[in-house]
Amino acid sequence: MIHLSVVATILLVCTFQETNSLWIHPLCTPLNLDRHGPFVILEDGRLATVYKDGFRTSADDGQSWSEALPVCPGINPQEPASYYLLRTRKGTLVLVYLNFATYKFAWDAARGEATDDTALEVWTIRSLDGGKTWQDNQRLLGGYNPNFFALIQTSRGRIVVPLQHLAKDPGRLICCSFWSDDEGLTWRRSNWIDLGGRGHHDGAFEPTLAELSDGRLLMLIRTSLDRFWEAISEDGGRYWRILRPSAIDASNSPGYLLRLSDGKLVLVWNRLNPEGKEYPKKHWPDGTEFPSSWHREELSIAFSPDDGRSWTKPVVIGRLPGGQLSYPYVFERRPGELWVLAGFAFRQGWKEPVTFRVKINVDEFLRQTQQ
Repeated sequence: MIHLSVVATILLVCTFQETNSLWIHPLCTPLNLDRHGPFVILEDGRLATVYKDGFRTSADDGQSWSEALPVCPGINPQEPASYYLLRTRKGTLVLVYLNFATYKFAWDAARGEATDDTALEVWTIRSLDGGKTWQDNQRLLGGYNPNFFALIQTSRGRIVVPLQHLAKDPGRLICCSFWSDDEGLTWRRSNWIDLGGRGHHDGAFEPTLAELSDGRLLMLIRTSLDRFWEAISEDGGRYWRILRPSAIDASNSPGYLLRLSDGKLVLVWNRLNPEGKEYPKKHWPDGTEFPSSWHREELSIAFSPDDGRSWTKPVVIGRLPGGQLSYPYVFERRPGELWVLAGFAFRQGWKEPVTFRVKINVDEFLRQTQQ
């Protein structure tokens, strides 16, 4: 979510270990990058990303970047999971972003919902010439719509993005997807996914999704209910009519789901509790209706070889006692080579920033951690 000061209070109150140094799993290689992403791979193999100043490319895995080509105002790289970039199989570049040009957040505690002028709109823009120029800038969703965790093209060519929206009466978060069958020129919205709840960090929110081997879409949804909920779409994100609690325990924090080139699914997220310990739940009346776990001291990874029916044993890839590693982004730079980045990485709450950007060889990682 975007309103960081109140979240910081909760995370600081929830801290139950002494602040310590950042630990990174020995099978993770630190990445020397000065960008968080999102990244796409261009036809010639170069890396590309969008930053506040525009579109840039790199021929050396992010060690150096080209001059920026302007895209649009409203991009906020300081807010991870606020925009994603996709290169379609036809070569169109599609950017979906939270437009911070008109951002405002205010919560009316007496009413239990956001004020009427609270706003963070979702917009999209695209490029037909490899990022040189951008066109068709348009609003997808008005109102207040915080972070999201995917932008994909399905095997049938459809572009799908999962989004969240702050609803009213009572104030809570709900999810949907938008989809485009014409390279991002026009878009349509799915049905809403509503789990109820009360508060600006309650309900169904910060969704991530991936396509399954049979063409269905799997959405994993952040909740305050100790686990992700999962939604299934059987028609490419047009409708979500299968909704149930997943078997994946999770704190009140988002995850990132990605389908790899070999068909496996990978998930990076904050589990409900630290490994071998129990994290105390705290009540945040404006945030959630009931006490919730805000554990973000460990970032874990798991893989599924069978479309999410089963998962490998979760492995902690980063640990920062007393701090947080959260809001992950996962990118497959080459087949079997994962880049995992923590959007929020701090030693204490939202203070003393650190960097968590690592590379993982999937085959080697699984061979050594799943014996």
